[in-house]
Amino acid sequence: MQVILLERVAKLGQMGDVVDVKPGFARNFLLPQGKALSASKANIEAFEGQKAQLEAQNLETRKEAEALAAKLDGQQFVVIRSASDSGALYGSVTTRDAADVATEAGFTVDRKQVVLQPIKELGIHTITVVLHPEVDATVELNVARSPEEAELQAAGKSIQELAAEEEAAAEFEISELFEDIGSAASDDEDLAETVQEQSADEDDDSSKA
Repeated sequence: MQVILLERVAKLGQMGDVVDVKPGFARNFLLPQGKALSASKANIEAFEGQKAQLEAQNLETRKEAEALAAKLDGQQFVVIRSASDSGALYGSVTTRDAADVATEAGFTVDRKQVVLQPIKELGIHTITVVLHPEVDATVELNVARSPEEAELQAAGKSIQELAAEEEAAAEFEISELFEDIGSAASDDEDLAETVQEQSADEDDDSSKA
């Protein structure tokens, strides 16, 4: 099926290009979202009559998108989720979640602009936000179980490293506890020996008397 593009579409072409696409892609995506028109003679003529206006609108919206991208690009947003000790999420982080945290931070982002596969693990994930057909921004989602864990991940520590550190700390505490118990037991043995020696000395003194 041939369509005329009303805006730049990745891997297809620029505004005004007439391209061949699969009918399903045209009916389900390009046409309902206003990204293209069927390439009939009437539509092509109509596009040529509106081309200058469409190009001007595209230029204006692109400038707005570029201004937002300059502020948004490189931002990191924290998403708090429950997860197992291995880092697997109980659920997933979706495009809606990404759009919500960006909006809460003061950026106007719609979930349809977010490109990501559902995130199912803790950690820092890089995603793309399409602000305009010709303008993208790259941001990070810091998915953690707590704000404190998010700070550690932002500092470069993975969930595996954090778990290893917690395990090492726990083992250290246990070893110290056993050392304290051993030390106390040793003190008790020394005390018992001292008592025995004193008792023996007293018996010797009694026998001499």
